[in-house]
Amino acid sequence: MSFSQIDYGVTSRVATITLKRPERLNAFTFAMRGELIKAFDLADADDDVRAVVVTGAGRAFCAGADLGGGGDTFSQREAGEGELVDGVPRDGGGTVALRIARSLKPVIGAINGPAVGVGVTMTLPMDVRLAADTAKFGFVFARRGIVTEAASSWFLPRLVGIAQAMEWVATGRVFPASEALEGRLVSRVLPAEELLPAAYALAQEIADNTSAVSVAAIRRLMWSGLSASSPWEAHAADSRLMAELGSAPDTVEGVTAFLEKRPAEFPMKISEDLPGSVPSWPVNPYRV
Repeated sequence: MSFSQIDYGVTSRVATITLKRPERLNAFTFAMRGELIKAFDLADADDDVRAVVVTGAGRAFCAGADLGGGGDTFSQREAGEGELVDGVPRDGGGTVALRIARSLKPVIGAINGPAVGVGVTMTLPMDVRLAADTAKFGFVFARRGIVTEAASSWFLPRLVGIAQAMEWVATGRVFPASEALEGRLVSRVLPAEELLPAAYALAQEIADNTSAVSVAAIRRLMWSGLSASSPWEAHAADSRLMAELGSAPDTVEGVTAFLEKRPAEFPMKISEDLPGSVPSWPVNPYRV
């Protein structure tokens, strides 16, 4: 499949999605939205893909929504069937964030430069965010007269806490990678030339050492657990999957390989062997 505003490729069982509008600092458009959703569909459907790295072309990650339309950029638009939520047009960034949230593969954000507006909120459902020391971040919505989008009012406080989240969104200021690290928005800050190698090393460690089915199940357990009503609900979900996977081929291989002191060769595939008891979160009445 060819794309015009992103690049998609797979090497060594790692998919790379690159936002590719460098002349516009990879500013977000509805065309980019559709291509990102399709790219995550491709990654999920490919059993050879074990992890996904998302980055930007050129000196930016994503400068936010493309404001080339001027003051009408955020005006309500016509929406077809499946593009409405509670009778109003769906937020485009939210469709991308929810698609990333339900990915069956772990997602690593390699934030190589400015990540502002939707450029930062789209990264919140990614599992790990690494940043170059030249990266900058901004939840600038209040400075544009709009609201936080891409379901970030759900994601951001859970990631960094309500006080830190409100400081960033109420001021709308742009802040450096060092502050993002201190506020727990990113896991690591690296020299720019070390960013992608670090992201790929992490992705490769996943690809080389873990069961694809286990990682997919764990990812769903973790994210659904953020909205569990109690640890008892999480315990029930854990128990169902432990019972279903406890004698599965990947488990047998994982234990046997450990005892034999050799690398495991997990035979199960997400497309064929993902247990039915894996949480379906996020519940998705809107298709994405």
